[in-house]
Amino acid sequence: MKTYKRITYTDRLKLESMYNMKIPVKVIANTLGFSQNAIYYELQKGFYIHRNSDWTETKKYSCDKAQMKTDYELTSKGAQLKLGNDYEFINFVETKIKEKYSPGAIIGMIRRENMNFKTNICRVTLYSYIDKGLFLNVTNKDLLRKGNQKKKYRKVRIKKAPVGTSIEKRPKHIDERKEFGHWELDTVIGKRKKGEVLFVLTERMTRYEIIYKAKDKTAQSVVLFLNKLERKYKKFFPLIFKSITVDNGSEFSYCDEMESSSIYKNKKRTQFYYCHPYSSYERGSNENQNAFIRRFLPKGTEFETISQKRIDEIADFINSYPRELFNFNNSQNLFLDELHKLNFFKEKIQNST
Repeated sequence: MKTYKRITYTDRLKLESMYNMKIPVKVIANTLGFSQNAIYYELQKGFYIHRNSDWTETKKYSCDKAQMKTDYELTSKGAQLKLGNDYEFINFVETKIKEKYSPGAIIGMIRRENMNFKTNICRVTLYSYIDKGLFLNVTNKDLLRKGNQKKKYRKVRIKKAPVGTSIEKRPKHIDERKEFGHWELDTVIGKRKKGEVLFVLTERMTRYEIIYKAKDKTAQSVVLFLNKLERKYKKFFPLIFKSITVDNGSEFSYCDEMESSSIYKNKKRTQFYYCHPYSSYERGSNENQNAFIRRFLPKGTEFETISQKRIDEIADFINSYPRELFNFNNSQNLFLDELHKLNFFKEKIQNST
């Protein structure tokens, strides 16, 4: 009389290794001592789509995914993953990834805010679980970037003098990000090169982001944007915006108008520094922040259909995003701390009374 033999986690480990090595199912079944039907049924439990480095997709089997499904079917009997039946943690992770958070930021947020879940895993493990398809509602396709992938830059030097002060003359303490108030300014274009654009200001020390929608990519629009900012911060503008680094685009060609105050006559409102041509890596903060913006507004988006209110919501998301760089604090808190040091809010309250 035959007795029923249950597939164990060890069997699944062997099955994963053999199947992903493309060993025929018949050979796997004979090796493990199960029928071919049992192996086919088990494979259905653990199938997932694996994205290769060249972005092709391969159907693979995950012993962890199959084991988790078996655990659910057996009401948590037998060996379990670290996820187990922690549905609260699973739902939290899936919700945050749908909200454009990275796995690293999610783990950082949980630890910084002392959230209590049954599950306690690291960033690498969470990436692994997503990669293996253990979450029902999220996959690698929902992640902006997988792992720590850095863009490679090729240094280019063009014999063309900047319209203003070269970045070569920018003081060392600005390069080292040790002082608040030094910004990078860039332009993000929409579907049409001559349509509405975004002006993106990034503070180098706190990574605080200001995003403003303009009607076009012209030097006049940049000056109007700076005038608006100066009217908002008034006498604090030179303290908050000590310098701004830009590229050599035509929209930044009105150097004198950009540097001169629009409120206080014959006064300089800030110092502009110009990067070398084709050297976007010299505005690294801008480049990284633009990747955040593209999570919500991918290339080809018609900015005419996007309101400034929506732009502000995107900026709020970026500024409140937990960053490993700041021990999972966010740019919003750091920026407000710097404004408090300048007595900005105290002055604002006094002027309103």
